[in-house]
Amino acid sequence: MDKENAVSPAPTFTIVSYGGGTNSAAMLVGLLERGEPPDAIVFCDTGSEKPNTYAHILEVSEWCERVGFPTIQTIRGNQPRQIEDGSLERECLRLGALPSKAMGFGACSQKWKVDPFQKWVKAQAFATKPTRLVGFDADEPQRMERAQGYEDKLCERRYPLIEWDWGRDECVAAIARAGLSQPGKSACFFCPSSKKHEILLLRDEYPDLLARALEIERRALAGEGQAPAFRGKGLGRSFAWAEVVKMADAQLCMFSDAGVPEMDCGCYDG
Repeated sequence: MDKENAVSPAPTFTIVSYGGGTNSAAMLVGLLERGEPPDAIVFCDTGSEKPNTYAHILEVSEWCERVGFPTIQTIRGNQPRQIEDGSLERECLRLGALPSKAMGFGACSQKWKVDPFQKWVKAQAFATKPTRLVGFDADEPQRMERAQGYEDKLCERRYPLIEWDWGRDECVAAIARAGLSQPGKSACFFCPSSKKHEILLLRDEYPDLLARALEIERRALAGEGQAPAFRGKGLGRSFAWAEVVKMADAQLCMFSDAGVPEMDCGCYDG
């Protein structure tokens, strides 16, 4: 076939996995600056993010509309029990269980983030594999390496921030260039990957959310629910959140995270 009659391949449908934090917001700015508008922007909601994260998602979605990008589409789990519970928090309370990350597993992310996204992709019935844009930054190549060890049968994967060599500083600068506020870290307010200083920051900023997190921990340790009593330390995996707060209230805590294993929660943003 000569070049004049050659058929160009259909453009790939691109989907931004939007996590609600610094990386995914910066990725959108970078795509705009490079003239690469995505076809969809998808946020998988556990129903348990902090209020500032939900507010920032709305801010970014309105920005997307102004610059000609698709607005952020929120996806939630649609299993019968997920619909009944409405959030990961209420699921934990019903079961008397902690998020699986407190045991070193990732079932909470799988159930509330990965599975809903995969169901959404399947429902679109794409003719060819779409490309999913994931916001791992250049300061965390190990997350990309770990993700590449798992086959994705539904999507091709691309890591724009790593392509552009954007670490956290570059991401923060990009968000500032766009005139957006800084989102901070996105995660469930009771995420077991939280560091001790983040637990105390939650106490200061959202005392009601801390109280709800401590109730999840208390019920799990007491065995008040359908799940067996949790036999670990608590929400912090190697420590109990209640003890951190107690020590801080007694001015005994030095706010040190030394010796606490680093755990990302398995979600798509930091």
